[in-house]
Amino acid sequence: MAKLGIGVLGVGTMGKQHALNIRRLIPEAQLIAVADADLKRAQQVASELEIEHAYNSVEALAERKDIQAIVVVTPAKFHGAAMRVCVQAGKDIFCEKPFTLSVEEADQMLDLTAKAGVRVQVGHVRRYDPPNVKAKKRIEAGEIGDPVIFKSLARDPAPPPVSYMASGVNGMFFQDSTVHEFDLGRWLMNDEISEIHAYGAVLVFPEIAQFNDIDTALLNMKFSRGTLGAVENYMQSGYGYDIRTEIVGSKGTIIMGYLQQTAELVLTAAGAKTDIVDHFLTRFPEGYLNEMRDFVQTILADRAPKVDAFDGRQAVAVAAAAERSYREGCAVKVQNRTRASK
Repeated sequence: MAKLGIGVLGVGTMGKQHALNIRRLIPEAQLIAVADADLKRAQQVASELEIEHAYNSVEALAERKDIQAIVVVTPAKFHGAAMRVCVQAGKDIFCEKPFTLSVEEADQMLDLTAKAGVRVQVGHVRRYDPPNVKAKKRIEAGEIGDPVIFKSLARDPAPPPVSYMASGVNGMFFQDSTVHEFDLGRWLMNDEISEIHAYGAVLVFPEIAQFNDIDTALLNMKFSRGTLGAVENYMQSGYGYDIRTEIVGSKGTIIMGYLQQTAELVLTAAGAKTDIVDHFLTRFPEGYLNEMRDFVQTILADRAPKVDAFDGRQAVAVAAAAERSYREGCAVKVQNRTRASK
């Protein structure tokens, strides 16, 4: 069986998970090497996963003839530069979200990769979460009629460490967090978000104000065919990792998401008790595995990715419109592009 040789760039929490999935759970793939700006971290992950090669640059991965695809899991600021190296070497790309931090760079990457014939899959994991996959199939089958309202709620257990913000290499709130909801809305509603009105505030994480960012947002959206959407994004639930989505249709409604890790409820004189989902890797393990397996199978079968550079670019454009709306205090049109014919 032909295997896809893969290198993983960036082996922090998310990158290490992708590398582990490739190494242990996707037989069609072969993890050739990992790379990280912190070479010691790369070497440690290589040792844990029992592979030979660890580097400190994307160039080292790109030079290897036995690597056909590179998984980019660096901080978002470096996505564009890493993808350029991949394109020059003719390597297919899996790029974690957000695709880029600006619409301008997203347009550049979309055009550059298309011209080079390099395939790009963007890591919008919600599309691979089993409840969302089932919901999409039900919507397409007409079970709830025409979808008319998209509602999504995303609450993190606690803010990231201040060092995450201070580094200056990660996205702002709408780019880094709410971008999941933007892509999910586009996909489930099968439509583009055309206009957005975002309200944002610093309510629970005062340290974030020094970075000109926010910790809480409510957003109202219009889709191009006239349907509507609403998103809540919050950085400090205090109780767990809470992701819920609802699609209201003309003939019914689908609700996805849960708070419990296991289907167990303990009732005693002291009260009711259940466990909770406490981390994104706990909530979406199947999604992360499914998206990487799909990427591997897509490249081996010489197909176009299901979640491609265009999808990544569109979500970046919505995030940019949300940021501008929040700053200017008014509704903003999204700078959408039309998908090029294949």
